[in-house]
Amino acid sequence: MVDVGAKEITVRTARAAGSVLLGPEAFDALRRGACPKGDVLATAKVAAVQAVKSTPALIPMCHSILIEAVKVDFALKEADHSVGVTVVVKSSGKTGVEMEALCGVAGACLTIYDMLKYTGKGMTLDRIRLLEKTGGRSGDYRRAE
Repeated sequence: MVDVGAKEITVRTARAAGSVLLGPEAFDALRRGACPKGDVLATAKVAAVQAVKSTPALIPMCHSILIEAVKVDFALKEADHSVGVTVVVKSSGKTGVEMEALCGVAGACLTIYDMLKYTGKGMTLDRIRLLEKTGGRSGDYRRAE
């Protein structure tokens, strides 16, 4: 792991996004709340928070950091039968939270897939990416989209 001991403690945030292309049947089941495993988006939100907090256990070179806040949002998109996932993570520390935000998105997307796979296995996790980050020595970043 990289030595972050000499770095300044700063407020750091990261916002990441991704989506699951569900297909018509899974999208309809999600919209109707008809999943036999339970509330898909509520479960995916918990999974996102859990993934954020578990990032150092999943990504070998990530530091354990204090997570101050996690915000998870979903957007159902009828046009392409998808659900968008956005995760924002905040921490005050010596290293950033980009990996935590990305893991949160991946955890939510994987949970959505798991809960709706009974409708078919053709769903696709799509475009998991960092949208922006603030704080730290490298400064702020905003993805040009």
